Amino acid sequence: MSGVEFFDVDLGGLSHQGLVRQNNEDHYLVASVERSIQILQTNLPADQVPGHHLLRGYAFVVADGVGGAKGGEVASASAIRELVDLARETPDWIMIPDDEEASSEVLRRFLSRFRKISRMLHGQAQANPGLSGMATTLTACVSIGNGLLVAHVGDSRAYLQRDGVLHQLTKDDTLTQALLDSGAIAPEHVRKHPYRHVLTQSLGSRPTVEDVELHWLDVAPGDCLLLCSDGLTDMVPGEAISEVLERGRTAAETCSDLVEMALAAGGKDNVTAVVARYAAAP
Repeated sequence: MSGVEFFDVDLGGLSHQGLVRQNNEDHYLVASVERSIQILQTNLPADQVPGHHLLRGYAFVVADGVGGAKGGEVASASAIRELVDLARETPDWIMIPDDEEASSEVLRRFLSRFRKISRMLHGQAQANPGLSGMATTLTACVSIGNGLLVAHVGDSRAYLQRDGVLHQLTKDDTLTQALLDSGAIAPEHVRKHPYRHVLTQSLGSRPTVEDVELHWLDVAPGDCLLLCSDGLTDMVPGEAISEVLERGRTAAETCSDLVEMALAAGGKDNVTAVVARYAAAP
């Protein structure tokens, strides 16, 4: 584990159905991921084996369902449950991807998991007319030591606040983003564009998903990670989100502040926020 730095991480998550919708199609998950060794008995000298070795990481997921009240709610919940099940079924967890081959294998596994989830959701919708057209966004981050994996489909976002600057880690899979990439519209028109909610891909809308955004980055003490649904970003501009993250309140308090801002701005959609604050370990 040479070169790997570990942090204290303060975690929080909150979801609200908003002020207009009758149900909440957003779901989120915050989990610890652990590998441990506990020596129960041995006649080896104490300085030759660790009494207890624990390696802990964290996983964060936000999913925003689409396809009608029942379908959207089912899709987002099913996607997260399936992601957890697929991780549990993996026999050899790579906790520290300390070389290019291991890092690439972790990305490959997440690509495979996202594609399996899309096939599962599409199959459910085909088999149940009441779920026809259901799909979901899925944005997941796994944080172990100073490494952060980002996996993303849809328009739920991941951000990293560092030194007072908010960095968007994911790119929206929307028609508006495609228009921006082609130069057809200017950046200042994106947030209010009429096609900003038209997804170009999601999990379950087709039997599989071709393009999953996957990448690694490093985190550092003082960083703040935010995952959120578009119920937050539609209601609250990036500058205001950055200001809230910069206050330095606990992760739980920060989530509450962000959700309250979205509700105060109209709460037109379900709103979800997951926050992780990184601090140097003592």
